[in-house]
Amino acid sequence: MNAADKSTSLSFLTDMLRIRRMEEKSAELYGSGQIRGFLHLYIGEEAVAVGALHALDAQDNIVATYREHGHALVRGVPMNAIMAEMFGKRDGCSRGRGGSMHLFDRATRFFGGNAIVGGGLPLAVGLALADKMQDIRRVNACFFGEGAVAEGAFHESMNLAALWRLPVLFLCENNFYAMGTALARSESQTDLCIKAASYKIPVMKVDGMDVLAVHEATKQAAQHVRAGEGPFFVEFQTYRFRPHSMFDPDLYRDKAEIEEWKKRGPIHSFSARLKEEGKLTEAEFLAIDAQAEQEVQSAIAFAEASEWEPVEALMKDVVAPEAQP
Repeated sequence: MNAADKSTSLSFLTDMLRIRRMEEKSAELYGSGQIRGFLHLYIGEEAVAVGALHALDAQDNIVATYREHGHALVRGVPMNAIMAEMFGKRDGCSRGRGGSMHLFDRATRFFGGNAIVGGGLPLAVGLALADKMQDIRRVNACFFGEGAVAEGAFHESMNLAALWRLPVLFLCENNFYAMGTALARSESQTDLCIKAASYKIPVMKVDGMDVLAVHEATKQAAQHVRAGEGPFFVEFQTYRFRPHSMFDPDLYRDKAEIEEWKKRGPIHSFSARLKEEGKLTEAEFLAIDAQAEQEVQSAIAFAEASEWEPVEALMKDVVAPEAQP
């Protein structure tokens, strides 16, 4: 783990706590029926979104997966808009039409949220191709899980990005369980970097529980892409503490394994290190945590007060304007 100044360190810790508290409350709200549909929590993986997104620029494009609440929040999508979207309300970032899996915000260049496994990969390649054709120096960062590596879209995207030297930053969040199937039970080659390197793309394997390691690796990879050197693949080895989704009974993992990974939890380990380095006191930690809790409560109040989209507007943006009645 590399060092960082106090201001940077506290900003990383703050964002990880914001994600954690928002996710924990989302689970409660799902249980009470206020959030419906599908809900995939990011608890345990916060270091990846925080470390990676803090290493990217505001003009870069971001494409994510269905487990994207944390990415959207760190990218700058207001928590109010995220929570309202999960409530299905009109003030949500996708006007309540997308829900948990389809967060979108053009202002922050956050282009989804995608419910299809591997679905964001060809989108990132398309965005990168557009940038190259217009001679725009920008990173097109695509987050995806290790389960997507088994999809044809992954191989097609890697091949085209390498062949055309496109500015794509492939960021694989390997939590070792694609839904409920362990990596070793679904893929004969479990070293994902070997797969990516087969396309002659530079690769890097990183401890995804270490926010500073994630940040440094993403900075290096992004510099390569931004310099016009073509795509880069980074594998973040991380772990989700909660089941795949709220419908998942989580019977495929040993509970002792989960507890062992929790000992390396990104918030716990990072805050402990900051205290050892004299960059954080317990009082400061509690103040940051309380602020995150307050932001969550405010977002819930905003979502509850937001209105439902009127029935007469439900066909808007579904069909072409000239075809609408």
